[in-house]
Amino acid sequence: MPEWLFNSIFTIICTSCADLATGLLYELWCHNPKNHILGGDFFYILQYAHSVKLILAVISPTRSHTKSNAAATLAADYLARASRYLACEAKAYDSEAALLRWLDRQATRTAPALVLLDSRGRQLTSEEFAAQIGRLRDRGTQTLVLAIGPPDGWCDAARERAGLLLSLGAITLPHELARAVLAEQIYRALTILAGHPYHSGH
Repeated sequence: MPEWLFNSIFTIICTSCADLATGLLYELWCHNPKNHILGGDFFYILQYAHSVKLILAVISPTRSHTKSNAAATLAADYLARASRYLACEAKAYDSEAALLRWLDRQATRTAPALVLLDSRGRQLTSEEFAAQIGRLRDRGTQTLVLAIGPPDGWCDAARERAGLLLSLGAITLPHELARAVLAEQIYRALTILAGHPYHSGH
């Protein structure tokens, strides 16, 4: 499928007319399942038509400044790639309290799922991380927030709110680099779920 056509269909599906657009596409495919325009990508589009929105959040006090433009650019690039599979967005909050208040204000059918990066958290393989996202998606989660906390770590209230504490390993990473690594792992996880060859398993 040409990329321009894929993006156009995906945009239509992600609007308020998602049910109508999906239904029309399904009818088209049923009448011609070997349609060379839709091809195998149709089921990929249909699978993600009503999917979870993923937010990469970072606690970034207004007094701080980005130390690495290169890392920020890399993180943005991976999130842009990931947006082909799920709606993805980056958000910055002045404090943990601001993040928690934002979560409380989300008036959705399901409560946002919160994953916090924490040095004491679980270490997952890329396949296990992908499986976590897949389970949340399949349970009908509407918003998944993966958050990188302040330099001195998360407060108890934030940890208690989280459904998962996730560690990127025993090494220490600058916040900017951790954000880029997490963005890449998000993209990798989504390609694993979609069966894309980006992930080679090593």
